[in-house]
Amino acid sequence: MSAIQLTTENLNGQTIGIVTFDLPGEKVNKLSTPVMMELKSILETLKGSANKFVIFRSAKPKIFIAGADIEEIKQLTTVEQVQKAVSSGQEIMNMIEDLPMPTMALINGACAGGGCELALACDYRIASDDSSTRIGLPETQLGILPGFGGSVRLPRVIGLQAALDIILAGKLVNAIKAAKVGLVDFAVHPNLLESFAREQITKILKDGGKKRRKTFQAKGLVNKLLEGILSGVVYKKAREGVMKATKGHYPAPLEALEVVHKTYGSSDRAKSLDIEREHFAKLAVTDISKNLIHVFYLTEMVKKQTGVTGSDVKGKPVKHLGVLGAGTMGGGIAYVGADKGIDVRVKDLSLDANAKALKHARDLWAKLLKKRVIDQYQFTQKMSLVSTTVDFSGFKNLDVAIEAIVEDMNIKKKVIAQAAAEMRPDAIIATNTSSLSVTEMSEGHPRPEFFAGMHFFSPVHKMPLVEVIRSPKSSDQTIATIFELAKKMGKMPVVVKDGPGFLVNRLLLPYMAEASFLMAEGMDIEKVDRAFVKEFGMPMGPFELMDSVGLDVCLKVLKIFKKAFPDRVEMPPLMEKLEQNKNRLGQKTHLGFYKYSEDGRKQEVDFTIYSELGLSAPTNPLEIKECIERCVFAMVNECALALDQDKIVETPNEVDLAMIMGTGFPPFRGGLLKYADSVGSKYVADQLTKYSSERKASRLKPTSKMAERAQSNKKFYA
Repeated sequence: MSAIQLTTENLNGQTIGIVTFDLPGEKVNKLSTPVMMELKSILETLKGSANKFVIFRSAKPKIFIAGADIEEIKQLTTVEQVQKAVSSGQEIMNMIEDLPMPTMALINGACAGGGCELALACDYRIASDDSSTRIGLPETQLGILPGFGGSVRLPRVIGLQAALDIILAGKLVNAIKAAKVGLVDFAVHPNLLESFAREQITKILKDGGKKRRKTFQAKGLVNKLLEGILSGVVYKKAREGVMKATKGHYPAPLEALEVVHKTYGSSDRAKSLDIEREHFAKLAVTDISKNLIHVFYLTEMVKKQTGVTGSDVKGKPVKHLGVLGAGTMGGGIAYVGADKGIDVRVKDLSLDANAKALKHARDLWAKLLKKRVIDQYQFTQKMSLVSTTVDFSGFKNLDVAIEAIVEDMNIKKKVIAQAAAEMRPDAIIATNTSSLSVTEMSEGHPRPEFFAGMHFFSPVHKMPLVEVIRSPKSSDQTIATIFELAKKMGKMPVVVKDGPGFLVNRLLLPYMAEASFLMAEGMDIEKVDRAFVKEFGMPMGPFELMDSVGLDVCLKVLKIFKKAFPDRVEMPPLMEKLEQNKNRLGQKTHLGFYKYSEDGRKQEVDFTIYSELGLSAPTNPLEIKECIERCVFAMVNECALALDQDKIVETPNEVDLAMIMGTGFPPFRGGLLKYADSVGSKYVADQLTKYSSERKASRLKPTSKMAERAQSNKKFYA
């Protein structure tokens, strides 16, 4: 079947061509090579036709064109292959721009990457203001840059500053923002899109039906100067912003900036596209691009999954959600639920506690209102979805309740039993525990098949990962329901088997514990943290991470880990010493390894911590390479057991997705196990053996499963 249909329509006596994208068997339209060849053939037909106007539209609901075929980009391995593919795409976009009659893109839904570039090649653009409409060029997030003319055309259409804002960050904007910056001409209600477009076409034809090559015109003296003689300031500031955001680990935004710098204002289209193609090809063959595409596929994988094997199991719809506990986590869960349109009922023991949960949610929406991300009506609407209670009133209506109370097994069991007695027999209860056994906790539920874990990460409104923890008695439908609920709340769920630390904490604890040993061996807190951020690419170093998690929480989970694996887990003595100071718990008490301001902002290292722990001033006796490898390889070492022996998750895909979404492991490295494969299992095991021997640290010895992999240098990804 054809992916594109060309039809004609009589509009007030004038013939207009309508090009409709509708890729068979797919939920989205994408510009694969076969689709592009089909489009080229249609453009050849249009070039010699009698049509007075051409519309480009989509037959798919809430999708215009999602972009190029990522799989094809992934398969390109040489600069020559890339340049050939990009040249073909540029040629087709030029054909759209060069059609003898005016053209218009009607955008309803996702219009990203190649889809946006196709729209930019048209003379006119009208978008629906539906919430699904998102327009932009996300290529830098895949380690590449807009290559079908987007790097050249977008600045021409919306100006230098606005274009750099979209291109460098890989942004998608809604229709209102797109109309404001001039990316589209109008934003209208989706039901009016087709009729409004024909009204505009009638006006254009009445005025002579001429082509239009829109060129941005700056308004105001300052903007005119920034577009002209002061444009160097814009490029300088843009580069500084990129370096601050990426720490130099992501080359794509810098290459895109270079393309815009070289081509903006040029009237030589062919030369400009040559420059764009050259820089695109340079990026597309890098490991960074391939790794970022791998991460893209990990996120796409979740969209297609249900959390269980077998397509016949479907999750139950969740319209009414309960939250047990109005603390920071409970308030955050209530916020992300109501933000996605779910009716949320929060229960705690006191009105004061409930008020704090409401305030937490209100403050987050107030920030969005201030930034004009939402309007006053949406603010009021979202707030109305959150209600509170000090008893179980309203719980009979709930589909799911999420328990988020204190981390105490007996208290949790008691509250779960109470909630189950007040809810429908088929309602589901999920625990937000970060460290306790979900299997043991399920004993508190009279119907354990309706019980599972749903581990959110803090802060809930920012962290995308949710670990969906399956106990032996959790039913498939329960897991599918929680999995779909997590997705509905805008999260990335990963199903994990119950076990100490589940997945992320099990891998993260050896990493943080090893940092503590580094400190005991004379390493400087700030030097180690800086190395992990600047050299390895982590969002924060291990010491700042421990402060963020809470030093008491870290120690508690370490003890659970030690109890579960006494033969191979070593407790850092300094962590036990830290337990004695209840004022030094990290960010929440404004004092940990670092000092923190009242609003939680990190300040300088608190140097008194060295003497408090009985340590002398740091002498930094170890190379940074050893510091990084000991911490990161400790995670890989533990993962070999978690994956190969304990089957905490099914594949390395879940490990990498969880570590990226739950810890900020550098996406440009592809995830923990993609990184491990890049250096080789033999190298990881050899280095662990070396450090174990040199530092007399048995905890660093390769685990049995790591040693097995090293023998044949077996990759985690087959």
